[in-house]
Amino acid sequence: MRLVKTLVLILFAAAAVAWLSYNFWLAYQPAPPVIQGQIDAQQYSISSKVPGRIDTIMVAKGDMVKKGQLIFTLYSPEIEAKLAQAKAGMEAADALAKQTLEGARSQEIAAAHDQWQKAKAAADLLDKTFKRIQNLYIGGVVSEQKLDETKTKLQAAQYSENAAFQIYQMTKEGAREGTRKAAAGKARMAAGAVAEVESYVKDTRIKSWHEGEVSQILLQSGELAPQGFPVVSIIDMNDSWAVFHIREDMLSRYNKGRELTVRIPALGQSLHTFKVTHVAVMGDFATWRATNTSQGFDMRTFEIEARPLYKIENLRVGMSVLITDQN
Repeated sequence: MRLVKTLVLILFAAAAVAWLSYNFWLAYQPAPPVIQGQIDAQQYSISSKVPGRIDTIMVAKGDMVKKGQLIFTLYSPEIEAKLAQAKAGMEAADALAKQTLEGARSQEIAAAHDQWQKAKAAADLLDKTFKRIQNLYIGGVVSEQKLDETKTKLQAAQYSENAAFQIYQMTKEGAREGTRKAAAGKARMAAGAVAEVESYVKDTRIKSWHEGEVSQILLQSGELAPQGFPVVSIIDMNDSWAVFHIREDMLSRYNKGRELTVRIPALGQSLHTFKVTHVAVMGDFATWRATNTSQGFDMRTFEIEARPLYKIENLRVGMSVLITDQN
């Protein structure tokens, strides 16, 4: 009986020593490293191609906007003035092109014909006069000087008749092909100028190209907005990811395509699954320096991105994301 009690005591003492030894061993084991990252998301800046004064901001912080939704409007009287100027130039160019294509009016053609007939009649009269003077000169009645003067007047009248005839022909034919093309080109150029200014007018009503939540409003009604200056910023949480900085001696565990189990403290103790989608090709600054160069070396970190495999409710930019690396 005493032997049994002794064996029981020995076994109990051995079990106690083993349990204490195991716990002592666990206490001195290095804790698994906890890698902390944070949530990031796609951000868009909404701005205008033209400068102007902010008229009305149509959204507020926290609003959910859809693609094509009106975000803000600009007041720009200068653009309205440029539009009026461009339209006036287009009307003038169109009128000139139309006139060039249609040619001269019937009244202008008739007037040119009459001028030609008038010059022709004067040339015929001087031709008859010259013949009379020539006969008189042969008969010795008039001097050679008078004959030369009459001949010169006849030549001038013939030149005038020919010039009037050419003007009449040009009036009938209208503008040359090159002139027509040039006029049509100017009309198209003027129409293009109007279209350009009209696009600026449309850009005084700025709409969103993306869906998301309004995160910042940088300018308010009445303030001047420079060209291209971001007036409203939106964040698309449907396009979000986690960013981690991994030490290079652990990088091989986080290859592209690996799935990670993470915890987001702001959302409770639930675990979520992310997938590595990007590993930086260039390392960042050193985060750990060896005190004994014979036993270690300077470590660099590499940025990786991991995206959630499903939509996570209430996820916000900047939330911490924790990975407990057990490998």
